[in-house]
Amino acid sequence: MNGTKLNKPGDFVDMFDVIIVGAGPSGSSCAAMLGKKGRKVLLLEKAKYPRDKTCGDAISGKSMRAVKTLGLQAQLEASPQADVWGVKFSSPNGAIVEIPFPNKDKTRAPGFCCRREIFDNMLFQEAKKNARQTIEEFQVSEVIIEDGFAVGVKGTDLRSKRQMEFRAKLIIGADGANGVVPRALGVDTLPEGDKCMALRAYYKGVKGLGKNIELHFIDEILPGYFWIFPLDNGLANVGVGMIGSDIRKKKVDLRKAMLNAIERNEMFKQRFAGAQIVGEIKGWVLPFGSHHRKNYGNGFMLVGDAASLVDPFTGEGIGNATTSGIMAAKIADEALAARDFSETFLKRYDRELFEEIGPELKTSKMLQKMGRFKFLLNLIIGKASRNEEIRNTISGMLANEVAKKQIISPSFMLKVLFA
Repeated sequence: MNGTKLNKPGDFVDMFDVIIVGAGPSGSSCAAMLGKKGRKVLLLEKAKYPRDKTCGDAISGKSMRAVKTLGLQAQLEASPQADVWGVKFSSPNGAIVEIPFPNKDKTRAPGFCCRREIFDNMLFQEAKKNARQTIEEFQVSEVIIEDGFAVGVKGTDLRSKRQMEFRAKLIIGADGANGVVPRALGVDTLPEGDKCMALRAYYKGVKGLGKNIELHFIDEILPGYFWIFPLDNGLANVGVGMIGSDIRKKKVDLRKAMLNAIERNEMFKQRFAGAQIVGEIKGWVLPFGSHHRKNYGNGFMLVGDAASLVDPFTGEGIGNATTSGIMAAKIADEALAARDFSETFLKRYDRELFEEIGPELKTSKMLQKMGRFKFLLNLIIGKASRNEEIRNTISGMLANEVAKKQIISPSFMLKVLFA
């Protein structure tokens, strides 16, 4: 605790520049960056690290940029993980295409699959090294509001059961879409159409795992997809995802649909013959960035899932989570320098963040809508399997080297139609 004295319940402990609630990728990235800038940061986390986190475990190119910014690339490469060199798609009619990710450095994989227990702990340890103080197993229960500003938090140390209070000039909520911070600050709830329900299981012994992640658009899961991602030690992350409103409307039993795909679909049943599930099937909710959630106010900012930033087409959230954490650290540093923590000043966080990720989120929403049409999936994946130019365009999009909006442009659709 760095010598800080803990007072009786109800007293507050020290004054920080920034309190960050939640030590996932967004919170840890933010804490590490602010700590490197010399700011006095308190990082609070309800879990004990290392901890598991239900996810697809794919580390995208955008996530890798954050890893490099934090100086952790070599550490990630030395950790238990699987190199990823591309993606395999399949369409409802069974067409298959494998698309490599663009990669300037041929000696290093452009992406990875790494269990979140490992990846998140790597980021957390970097945050712990740079933050003034970190407290694990601490449950925040309340955000303190004074004169219309967020000025601190109250909560309980889950080990000692002691109630504590902390104060800071800024509060950053990194505790998820339904976390205490966004709820306490009156941030809107997410519409069902902007949430994805997902299930994930680890399997050992799946046949045919390669160096690609796999996204399969199959009848059992439409509109949605079935994935198989390779991991270290012969493990595979296997899961399904579907928008919440579609699940309710179509009365889909997502667990049953996932197991049916594994056991009965002709494309997969032989691959899973003899495979063993490791642990249990777990579910979680992905808050899509297609809903632009308010992410700032007097004395606070929201990052990661708390800000609802998951890509609505790919379902990937770590990249935008770390991007938002690093961006929030930049704006927090500016606010501390200016001694201005008002909503008016912090609006620049939302503006700069969405200048960077907003256009991509809008295009991903349109791609998600296109993915609802089976004939389009069959057409694009089928043509891509036979046409190198189409494969290159999709490859560039996946690596963020080609704007995603090109995929929904009339010129691209003409290429597909006449390829």
